[in-house]
Amino acid sequence: MTSDGWVPDILGDGFEACTFPAAGPDGVERTATLVRHLPGPAAPGSAGETDAPAAPDADRDVPGGRRPRAVLFLHGWSDYFFNVELADFWTGRGFAFYALDMHNHGRSLSAGTHGGYVADLDDYDAEITAAIGIITALHPAAEPAPTVALMGHSTGGLIAALWANRHPGLVSQLILDSPWLEMHGSPAVRRAARTMVEPLARFRPEAVIRLPERSFYWRSISSAAEGEWTLDDTYRPPRAFPVRAGWLSAVLAGQSRVARGLQIEVPILVLISGASANGMFWKESMRRTDAVLDVNTIALRALSLGRTVTLERIDGALHDVFLSAPRVRADAYARLARWLRAYVLDDAGTA
Repeated sequence: MTSDGWVPDILGDGFEACTFPAAGPDGVERTATLVRHLPGPAAPGSAGETDAPAAPDADRDVPGGRRPRAVLFLHGWSDYFFNVELADFWTGRGFAFYALDMHNHGRSLSAGTHGGYVADLDDYDAEITAAIGIITALHPAAEPAPTVALMGHSTGGLIAALWANRHPGLVSQLILDSPWLEMHGSPAVRRAARTMVEPLARFRPEAVIRLPERSFYWRSISSAAEGEWTLDDTYRPPRAFPVRAGWLSAVLAGQSRVARGLQIEVPILVLISGASANGMFWKESMRRTDAVLDVNTIALRALSLGRTVTLERIDGALHDVFLSAPRVRADAYARLARWLRAYVLDDAGTA
């Protein structure tokens, strides 16, 4: 362990982790883990060679040309950060890359706690704010404070949007990868689910809701099945953590806030698959669609986030567009790079 608390990370060379406590608005202290990427001349990949585009020189920082830039990534529910390629993409464009394993997830799991559980999405606020504070403190005092972009996937995208709305001015851009902004189907499904779940969540928040267990998405991404990504089943169980009443109620409440409209002022990019596939049985189309969310519903709800929203639909993409087949995620990275050239500006206002 270094003197500032950083230790070698499970991802190996080029990655370090720092575990820290943060007290939420309810006064409860929770543990989260910040991961950082320290790229070297040959940073390793988690899944072999890919077609992700390399950063052109014009995308890189030049001394004295721009303020330092950083990005903080939030994973989805029942997940953790493992995508080395994503980290390489960001550092290749001059960003310091960080990822947060939020409390009760991944590197922050501890014995005796319910994996993935939270009773209020606001409970993540303290650790996200603390992580940004750590990121800022790591930069030399003589330099300008870095701008921080916030990126979130799935439930992490919902959490990121709500946090950015409650904390204006702390992040410079918001990038959402298949954010879980609405229930599958329509707002009516969410309202009906909330009516049924809230009484149980009020009196027995940790009660498990028995839902059909499906591992179709895990099957499409894990190298232990038919995907290409090496996953740690301790951190990301194939069938996900049990769904508990309090957690589902928290998600439904967060989605309701989005439905009423947020006022996020920074530029927002939303990336989703071109199509969804749902059902109780595996279908081959699940290899090239979002098998978790209703992408058409998400596309509509994204317009409720703020005044400047860009939507990119990635044909052939999975639920996490950056875990899709190499050709598909190369398209996603190219679209993300194009958006960054448009919306990540230096202090003089030029790209």
